[in-house]
Amino acid sequence: MSLAVFLKLIAIFAVVALGWVAGRARWLGEGDVARVLSNAAFYLFIPALLFRTTARIDLSAMPWLTLAAFFVPVLALLLAVYLAMRRFATPESAAAPSVRAISATFGNTVQLGIPMATALFAETGLAVHLAIVSLHALTLLTLATALVEHDLARAHARRQGEAHSLAATLLKTARNTVIHPVVLPVLAGLAFNLGGAALPALVDETLQLLALAVVPLCLVVIGMSLEHYGVKGSLRGALWLCLAKLFVQPALVLLVGYFVVGLHGMPLAVIVVCAALPVGSNPLLFAQRYTTLEAETTTAIVLSTFGFALTAPLWLLVLGRIG
Repeated sequence: MSLAVFLKLIAIFAVVALGWVAGRARWLGEGDVARVLSNAAFYLFIPALLFRTTARIDLSAMPWLTLAAFFVPVLALLLAVYLAMRRFATPESAAAPSVRAISATFGNTVQLGIPMATALFAETGLAVHLAIVSLHALTLLTLATALVEHDLARAHARRQGEAHSLAATLLKTARNTVIHPVVLPVLAGLAFNLGGAALPALVDETLQLLALAVVPLCLVVIGMSLEHYGVKGSLRGALWLCLAKLFVQPALVLLVGYFVVGLHGMPLAVIVVCAALPVGSNPLLFAQRYTTLEAETTTAIVLSTFGFALTAPLWLLVLGRIG
């Protein structure tokens, strides 16, 4: 692991630790302040980031085959975890399958992924990684949102004693999925993109300023959530999520990329390393929005980030043997 990536890991832990201290010392007040900050990220800063990203994507220049080799196995794993967890879900824990599914698949592609790709693959590999980043939240969060809103609609109907209507459930799911702080800015950004217009300079500067707050704010929220929720009772579930994220997901991407798509060399290495990144911060915001498994998700983020320091060299060794 390069010095640049190692320093980035240390910086991430430092900001998370600062958030933990802030929560412990009650610098920002009493109660679950982390949820207030999480809502600020979810309703203000992340929508700005998503709209700006999708509005500026050059769709014609995207490496679609390489992206398919990454996203097909990642989305398959998300659905597999969701379906496995859904068997044990109750109306009271309707959001749990989707929260665990996004936690097992959503990687830290920005704070850690960008310096990792830069250090290992230089500008050529970074371009591939940034193509993944541009679709990462758009794809995974949109699918997870659709799944959780469908489950919540069904659970609400059951609690109200209403007969389950497929049409009514799908209508409510579609409405809640579209009118959502993640999905709506993505759709608006894509519509703006396809319209062929460029973002006005003032709008672009404003959105960029808001987007810059996402990374430090999310890291502070992780630290404060770790202090608020603790790890008691969540360690076992978090370990399974870490196993899926650090081992299963990169293995699936490697198999699909190498044997199905036929990728070799740098493109294959970029998507496998990206898949091997630890759990990102967005799953915690997702968990807090639906008030489900916040402690488990926080623990998974911290443990997987520690674990990444050990597993990343192993995946680089595997990639080196493949050539």
